[in-house]
Amino acid sequence: VRIGEFAWSLLEPSEGNYQFDWLDEAIETLGVAGLRVVLGTPTATPPRWIVDKYPDMLAVDGNGNMRKFGSRRHYCFSHAGYRQECARIVSTLAKRYGSNAHVAAWQTDNEYGCHDTTLSYSQAARAAFQDWLRERYVDEHGAPSIEALNKAWGNVFWSMIYDDFAQIDLPNLTVTEANPAHCLAFRRFSSDQVVRFNRLQVEILRQYSQAPIAHNYMGRTTDFDHFKVGEALDIASWDSYPLGFLVDRIDADKQHKIRFARQGDPDFQAFHHDLYRAVGKGRWWIMEQQPGPVNWASYNPDPLPGMVRLWSWEAFAHGAEAVCYFRWRQAPFAQEQLHAGLLRPDGTDAPGFAEARQVARELREAPEIEQSAAHVALIFDYDADAMWHIQPHGVDRAGKPLSYFRLVFDVYRALRRLGLSIDIVAPTTADFRGYDMVLSPGLVHMSDGVKAALASSSAEVIIGPRAAARDAEFSASSMFIPDIDELSVTVTRLDSFPPHSPIPLEGGGEVQSYREILENQDKVVLKTTGGEPIAVNRGKMTYLAAMLDAEGLRNVLLPVCKRAGLTTIDLPMGVRVRDTKNEQFWFNLDNEEHKIADFTLPPISVTRVRRHPE
Repeated sequence: VRIGEFAWSLLEPSEGNYQFDWLDEAIETLGVAGLRVVLGTPTATPPRWIVDKYPDMLAVDGNGNMRKFGSRRHYCFSHAGYRQECARIVSTLAKRYGSNAHVAAWQTDNEYGCHDTTLSYSQAARAAFQDWLRERYVDEHGAPSIEALNKAWGNVFWSMIYDDFAQIDLPNLTVTEANPAHCLAFRRFSSDQVVRFNRLQVEILRQYSQAPIAHNYMGRTTDFDHFKVGEALDIASWDSYPLGFLVDRIDADKQHKIRFARQGDPDFQAFHHDLYRAVGKGRWWIMEQQPGPVNWASYNPDPLPGMVRLWSWEAFAHGAEAVCYFRWRQAPFAQEQLHAGLLRPDGTDAPGFAEARQVARELREAPEIEQSAAHVALIFDYDADAMWHIQPHGVDRAGKPLSYFRLVFDVYRALRRLGLSIDIVAPTTADFRGYDMVLSPGLVHMSDGVKAALASSSAEVIIGPRAAARDAEFSASSMFIPDIDELSVTVTRLDSFPPHSPIPLEGGGEVQSYREILENQDKVVLKTTGGEPIAVNRGKMTYLAAMLDAEGLRNVLLPVCKRAGLTTIDLPMGVRVRDTKNEQFWFNLDNEEHKIADFTLPPISVTRVRRHPE
């Protein structure tokens, strides 16, 4: 059971006035009952007296408005005074509970980045950003060099040259768009501030406790590098809210959202399970699993019976060590009083409680799940997401800016519809041995290490669109040529077109919203009905030059899967399979049965099938 993550005002109602009796009693009561405690550091909710002490610690949004006290996450990562207060309360907690036998794990803060709180445009952030730039842009002797920055950013354009680091402001409230290199540097800086803030707490906790340390990330939160935050942690966890995320965080058409309104998207949770397995270096949890309707989405459906069980088993099938439900008892007051728990406000069982109890019983009776590496690897890069966000160059069918996350997620969904299990990997992965296929869609800047690892791999490789098109400072060295030695293809022009005028593909499917015009000496493996190349291949390397619909992606993937020796199956949208070492888990999210191969999947069900050793 996780406790304490928002409790600072109860722990320290005034400066230095510590009140631990209630927490001592809670931890002891839970421990005696056989529960292990995850103790949260309370730094996501600084009490009012700290805000009064440091009124400039509040974050500032991109429009220059200060974020006020009265909810949560009301702090700027760059404020030195607030970091000192955090170090003090974390040290106090760690000293008191670090050796407590009932405290089995720690959670740092809560949901970094939630409510758009990674980027702060405060004066504290401005000063810290300038210091960060001085460390990054140096001359041959290692001294800060404003000339190096001007050259790296291309500041000769629009006469944006600086004479001193102190002149550099934050990239908001400019007349028109700010320099993309400036924006990218600020996003990298902001990400590093989250990394630094988290590491401060971790280093303190490790002085006093041997218990593992986790953080609870969110779904589709990409404005800081989770891999870098995870380097200091033992466990990655995330907060899974399938119905709320389907409403507010998934790009899908109306019919898809109607069909899965009470089940959640068939792939969104699995994507994050696989992502956080990578962030946690193999160790990951669900720290908050939705057990009923939530309160925070535009609309908040009640899950179909069986979905709490299905979501739980899906997490275990993808390698979760633990699934925790948020929350135990529904609160009768404040912002989340309409957020369901396992118990109703009066303490009686809510519908999700019986399903959680069922999962616990099934876990005790079932064999241990043995994980194994997948045959397919998909690279996900937070830095690439920043580049797409800064320069989307078009809109999708929903009128939203073209998105790196959407591109990668569409590829992930297409792979899952072919019955494949996927490992999501960091862009720093230096060895792809053991994989039969590796995909790197949209990786705008590809490091030499990634390019060498892909080239030396025996796997079939798919890259693009927008792969290896920029250097680390967001500049194109020579047009938009993908800088890949194994391919002889040149991107001569970029074509983003109105979202409701797709380009049909030969063999079925269509290009949606974005494509690249190619000059090519490689084999054309996919083209438009007008004969223009969309995907080209040389040896084991395939370049995809467009954003495609589901049918188009399937037509690209199928022949590559065949060359890679991968067995595929066409799955209905509501059915998914996850391979483990000795088993297959089949999930039917549809409210109707499906027949797959020689067995039947009941509606809203989990089917666990032992695999033959061969």
